[in-house]
Amino acid sequence: MSDDPRVDRIVEEVLARLVRKEESEKNLDGNSCVTCATPGQCASVCPETTRTVFQAGVDRLSNRGSANGVPADLARAIDHTVLKATITRKDIDALLAEAKAHRFASVCVNPCWVPVCRDALRGTDVLVCTVIGFPLGANSPETKAFEARRACYEGAQEVDMVLNVGALKGGDLKLVEQDIRGVVESVGPRVVVKVILETAYLTREEKIQACRAAMSARAHFVKTSTGFGPSGATAEDVRLMRETVGPGMGVKASGGIRTRDDAEEMLRAGASRIGASASVAIVQGEENDA
Repeated sequence: MSDDPRVDRIVEEVLARLVRKEESEKNLDGNSCVTCATPGQCASVCPETTRTVFQAGVDRLSNRGSANGVPADLARAIDHTVLKATITRKDIDALLAEAKAHRFASVCVNPCWVPVCRDALRGTDVLVCTVIGFPLGANSPETKAFEARRACYEGAQEVDMVLNVGALKGGDLKLVEQDIRGVVESVGPRVVVKVILETAYLTREEKIQACRAAMSARAHFVKTSTGFGPSGATAEDVRLMRETVGPGMGVKASGGIRTRDDAEEMLRAGASRIGASASVAIVQGEENDA
């Protein structure tokens, strides 16, 4: 160092710029990310940054997996979920403590618990996610839009909406898209919208149609299941959804994912987010039969 502090500051700034340049160059060829160890998964790992980018006017953001499809920090790809009708405040408090301890991407709860989660998670990087039109998806588009807007007013940062399954199976694709678009527009660009297809009820062609409707309505994710249908996520469905929406949209696998092997299979198939109530067992590599 010199005797002149001004010279020292200039040298430090130059060195810092060189480091940033080197990091950026690595990031361009996919070997690293300046901010985290999971490049290309911005929509899942850095949703706050992603929302800022969308707000600035970007239409789509690429969301690719890591080399083997499994992020280095698995917890950051999981929405820690409790949606049963019998959930109490004690259950929510336990969920929140686990979410903060493991730094899951979000907690996913029924709308009545959103204010509690908002207050408890303030100052953390765990997001508040809630469900809309859950679990049947049979509400009117106006009801879903109001429910979503109200949930976001109370603190929800992500919403998982169930599409109108009956309209889809009846071939009314205009209503399906209108239903989704109403929620997307009601919550604004800073809130991530995931569209639940409830794949167990759908044919292959209907799954493709649902994905295309979600894309056209400018949702951010498509999601397999509510967890309340006849069956949950399958790797085959996740692959089909990923192939349909491409790399620029999120795919969430949810329903029946209870082990780390289950989660990793879904991620390798193309999922960028996992919804699970067995989240702690998954990240700790334990078996869970619940």
